[in-house]
Amino acid sequence: MPQTSPHTPDPSSERPRVGLFLVPPHRRAAPLADAAAWYGLDPQRLAWLIRHYTRDGDVVLDLDNHPGVASAARHLHRHPATITTDGDHTRVTDDRPARARHLAEDGVALLLAGLPRPGGDRLGVHAVTEAMHQWHRLLRPGGFILTALPAAGPQPSRTSRRSTVITAARAAGLRYHQHLPVLLVPLPAVEPRTDAATAASTRPALLDGRHVPTHMDILAFTATTIDQEAADA
Repeated sequence: MPQTSPHTPDPSSERPRVGLFLVPPHRRAAPLADAAAWYGLDPQRLAWLIRHYTRDGDVVLDLDNHPGVASAARHLHRHPATITTDGDHTRVTDDRPARARHLAEDGVALLLAGLPRPGGDRLGVHAVTEAMHQWHRLLRPGGFILTALPAAGPQPSRTSRRSTVITAARAAGLRYHQHLPVLLVPLPAVEPRTDAATAASTRPALLDGRHVPTHMDILAFTATTIDQEAADA
């Protein structure tokens, strides 16, 4: 289970924590049970993430306007938001009345984004850094960005996708907060390849000569007060 303390990040900690999301043993009979998955992440675990990275009444922005995110946010008494761009101006609008938005604290508490973005077929560090800069400006101090890296096979580049995104986020003034590997298939009850007596005779589970991707990565980044002030300067 992920372990996170989203509202009191430790500035002295250089190594982000790693949390493992297992496949839920069963589907709960809840309003979110039939919602669509977000980048392969089922509604139950998606709602867990939103609940632990936000507070009641916070604004949650999903760049893909995924119905599962909006459903989970409303169920948890958060405000799902959408983003519109008009020239050089970016506007975030949520489901509150205009007066309520004006009186509330500005900034997005949680921004969710899948990478690479639609229309892009690769993760270039310069393009991701520019995107992270834009997303950083939308966050309130202490807000979070969750980036989803869908399951993928072996990459031709020596630099992993995860390393590229972390480098870009740090260049944009964000702190790397947590790595969440998310299992997409249940773990086997018994793995013969871990047994010295049967490992040599057990054939590896391959598809077309390659291991089948069984997990996706979610990376969490946070905007501290100092980082936000620097970004807005």
